[in-house]
Amino acid sequence: MADVKEARVPDIGGKAVPVIEIMVKVGDRVEKDQSLVTLESDKATMEVPAPFAGVIKELKVKVGDEVDEGAVIALVEAEGSAPAEAPKTEAPKAEAPKAEAKPEAPKAAAAPAPAAAKAPSASKASGPIDVKVPDIGGKPVPIIEIMVKVGDRVEKDQSLMTLESDKATMDIPAPAAGVIKELKVKVGDEVNDDDLIAILEGEGGAAASDDAQPAPSTDKPGVSEAPAIAPQRAAAPAPAPNADVPAGGAPRTPPVAFDASVIMPANAPYASPAVRAFARELGVDVAQVKGSGRGGRIQREDVSAYVKQVMTSGVSPASAGGTVAAGNGLSLLPWPKVDFSKFGEVEEKPLGRIPKISAANLSRNWAMIPHVTQFEDADITELESFRKKLGEENKDLKITPLVFQIKAVVAALKKFPTFNASLDASGEMLTLKKYFHIGIAVDTPDGLVVPVIRDADKKGLLELAAELGEISKKAREKKLTAADMQGGCFSISSLGGIGGTAFTPIINAPEVAILGVSKAAMKPVWNGKEFAPRLMLPLSLSYDHRVIDGALAARFAVYLATQLGDIRRLLL
Repeated sequence: MADVKEARVPDIGGKAVPVIEIMVKVGDRVEKDQSLVTLESDKATMEVPAPFAGVIKELKVKVGDEVDEGAVIALVEAEGSAPAEAPKTEAPKAEAPKAEAKPEAPKAAAAPAPAAAKAPSASKASGPIDVKVPDIGGKPVPIIEIMVKVGDRVEKDQSLMTLESDKATMDIPAPAAGVIKELKVKVGDEVNDDDLIAILEGEGGAAASDDAQPAPSTDKPGVSEAPAIAPQRAAAPAPAPNADVPAGGAPRTPPVAFDASVIMPANAPYASPAVRAFARELGVDVAQVKGSGRGGRIQREDVSAYVKQVMTSGVSPASAGGTVAAGNGLSLLPWPKVDFSKFGEVEEKPLGRIPKISAANLSRNWAMIPHVTQFEDADITELESFRKKLGEENKDLKITPLVFQIKAVVAALKKFPTFNASLDASGEMLTLKKYFHIGIAVDTPDGLVVPVIRDADKKGLLELAAELGEISKKAREKKLTAADMQGGCFSISSLGGIGGTAFTPIINAPEVAILGVSKAAMKPVWNGKEFAPRLMLPLSLSYDHRVIDGALAARFAVYLATQLGDIRRLLL
């Protein structure tokens, strides 16, 4: 019998975190400690390794699942054990998949079609009816939404699904009233003119179709009974004279142009295709936008105002009862697509895993936090002299300027407790912390990571230097755990060893400030009598302007520079 063992989530700090990447598939052979999945919390990213070598027999999680300590993520057949019996699989059927296997799109997200979208013709008003794609220009376009499911009853001209090309969005209407018997497509499929997308059972069934007697032709050419048309609807082209109309009064072949913005579900957002496209570019869910136009129609200005409100307040619309996408309904604009090879020789190189994972957090923090940066110079002439002397006395210990910066930051946080705080997602509750855990940005070959030095206020310079050396080594050897990067109160990003005169660091949410440190340089400083050479350290303090105003930030920066300028103050 096969020896199948469980791969479980290790200690990740006692809080469920999402799976953001799965790096293996069923059937893969893995080595001991090979990464299986990647987890990401608000502060850290960690990979879960295989506890032993073997073959992946089953994956218990998928991307997006949240897992906690001890959760089973995979079943692994250990090396040397007998192969497990392969699961029996049924041969795929030739028929198209049923709608039960398709994701159901909410009706509220229906996108209107251009007035020029012509409805497909129905061969019958009852009985099985093939619903096909109308003339869309002879170019395949993707289905972005399906608004019905098998078993739903639909009205004639009700929107069934939405297509979207590079230039327009259009809905495909039901050619007759009836019940959806089968869906032939799913979201993401590309369809073209005359493709079969659904089968509709017309009202009355096949028998009713046989018994139905056509009504006499209309007395006036070009006039036939059609669905009610709202005032905003574009004028419909007239049907051919003597259109064949069944007894029920509905034309066998819909003679009018279809506008899905007229016949929409009651709770659907009312917006034009252009406004919907504009909202998608900004990453806005139009269902969260309140329209100011006639009848609640959403205007372009309404979308812009919504974005401005979220950007300035940072308040999640979800807190008001809505449901929006991650990032409070906002995301970055689509990235420009450019064929750089047209201009010269190029080489493509995949982005590293850490920068790729960090991108989402950095984008969110920059977009949601109103950043302001305060710049200050600290005179560290005496500090640097003392540091070198301390290093000579402790040759087995690397004492960097960063340990002094940590002590100075702790002193400033005690003096200005608002900086040692976090703002909640609603933007209304501030949590003031009574502990002092400092995050330190560490440069590794794979990118920046931010481990945390805990209780920095209770440790001396030598103790901080030793711990800083240990945690930096762990970071570069990729041995940091999730616990090593949790609980930070305030972060320091020091580029002094590399260079630079100033920069604007991005705040590490949910913290409210971060200190950037650039390279110290000798400068002539006026001492009241003459210019004297002094070693000046550039400081860049980025802060959340919702929590901290400019005056408070300036006082914090000046106090910090004073602490660094006179190391005796660090003993107070």
